[in-house]
Amino acid sequence: MTTSTTSKSKKTAVKSPAGKAAPAKRASNRAKPSAASAVSLHGIEPYTEKKNEEYMGEAQRAHFKKILFAWKHELMEEVDRTVSHMKDEAANFPDPADRATQEEEFSLELRTRDRERKLIKKIDKTLLRLEDDDYGFCDQCGIEIGIRRLEARPTADLCVDCKTLDEIREKQISGG
Repeated sequence: MTTSTTSKSKKTAVKSPAGKAAPAKRASNRAKPSAASAVSLHGIEPYTEKKNEEYMGEAQRAHFKKILFAWKHELMEEVDRTVSHMKDEAANFPDPADRATQEEEFSLELRTRDRERKLIKKIDKTLLRLEDDDYGFCDQCGIEIGIRRLEARPTADLCVDCKTLDEIREKQISGG
């Protein structure tokens, strides 16, 4: 094997001995995992439907309850981390620019936590719907929302079609 270096690019090129071709590169199968092997929300595997299984039966409801509780737990941990971080980082900087930077960081952090607080409320509302056997069905038209959509967005309360129409109406009203 010989090695040559070009001065312009400073890359080292490795040549194969004469008569032997370099092995062809194969596309990695790991690049796109199949839906069945992909990890879903919060480390929980995607639901595998059984043959002739009733939509939103006991097993499916238990699966989504597990996802929602895991998600809520993650959000609550993040809130706790934020509180301790803000206590640890709180300092009275003598420099006004440093103080302003810290206040801006805290402001952004608090805005993020406020959005997460609203999301926790939505998760709680969704958990109540699960208990009332109302989960997984569109609020507007009543059809099944679908397992894959619910795994992508466990708090969804509209099917794809109704959500699309809702977004179109919203664009028309806002003039966008």
